[in-house]
Amino acid sequence: MTRVGWGRFALVGFLWGTPYLFIKVAVEEISPATIIFFRVLIGVMVLLPLALMQKKIRIPRRYWHIVLIYTVAELIGPWYLITHAEQKISSGLTGLLVATVPIWAAIFASMTGDHTVWHKSRLFGLIIGFIGVVAVVGIESLSGRQDLISIGMVILAAIGYAYAVNMINRKIPHVPAIALNSWAMIITSLFYLPFAISSWPTNTPSTQAIASVASLGIFCTAIAFIQFFKLLAEVGPPRASLITYLNTAVAVMLGVILLSEPITLGILLGLPLVLIGSYFASRKVPQ
Repeated sequence: MTRVGWGRFALVGFLWGTPYLFIKVAVEEISPATIIFFRVLIGVMVLLPLALMQKKIRIPRRYWHIVLIYTVAELIGPWYLITHAEQKISSGLTGLLVATVPIWAAIFASMTGDHTVWHKSRLFGLIIGFIGVVAVVGIESLSGRQDLISIGMVILAAIGYAYAVNMINRKIPHVPAIALNSWAMIITSLFYLPFAISSWPTNTPSTQAIASVASLGIFCTAIAFIQFFKLLAEVGPPRASLITYLNTAVAVMLGVILLSEPITLGILLGLPLVLIGSYFASRKVPQ
C-alpha cells in the first residue's frame, strides 16, 4: 500500500468511526427517519454529480432487483436500526456491535460455497467472535445499563451489512461502486422522505444537532464513500475491509472522550474478542 493509500485508510477509518457519535447527538432532538433522509440527501448531492462526470451512473436493467435488495440490506434497514437503537444504547457499544460484520460475512460466504470458512484459523475467529458478542450482550443487558432490544437491532444491522456486501461481490462485482451507492442513496432518500416529513421536529433543533446531521451527510457518507472507492481501487476489498477494526476503536474512544460514556465490563471483555474474532474470520486461507 502506498503512502497515499495508508492516508486514505486512516481517513476512512476515522470518518466511519464517527457516525455513532453524530447519531447519538442528533437523535436526542431529531427523529431517526429525518436524520437518515438528510444524511442520504447530502450524500446524493455529492456522489451523483461525480458519478455523472465519470459516466459511471448507468446500471443495466437486469441488475435492478439486486440494487433494490442491496439498498434495503445496506442502507434503509441498517441505518434505521442503528439510529433508532442509539436512542437507548451508547455510541461506543453500537460501534463495537457493528464490528461483527466480518463474522457474519464469513458465515454468509460459507452458505454460498466458500468452504475455506471452516479452515481452523477462520473457525477459531468465528468462535472467539461469538464469545465476544455473547459477553457484550450478556453483560450489558444484565447490568441494566443497555437495552437488549436495541442491542439486537444493531446486531441485525451488522448482519444486513454483511449480507449486502456478500451479495454484491457474488452477483454484480463489475458494477461501479459509485453508481451502485448513488442509486441506493437516491432510493433511500425517496423512501424516507414521507417519514421525515411526518416526524419533522416541532421545535427547531439545536446547532449541535443540526451540525451532527450535516456531518453525517458530508463527512461520514459523501467524503468517506469517495475515499473508500479510491482505497478499494488501490488495495482491493480484503485489505480495505480491515478498516472495520479502526472504525471500532474510533467509535469507542470518541464516545468515552466526547460523550463521557463509560468503558463498561462488557466493552472491556467483548471489544478485544470481537476484533480478534473478526480478524481471523475474515482472513484469507489456502483453498
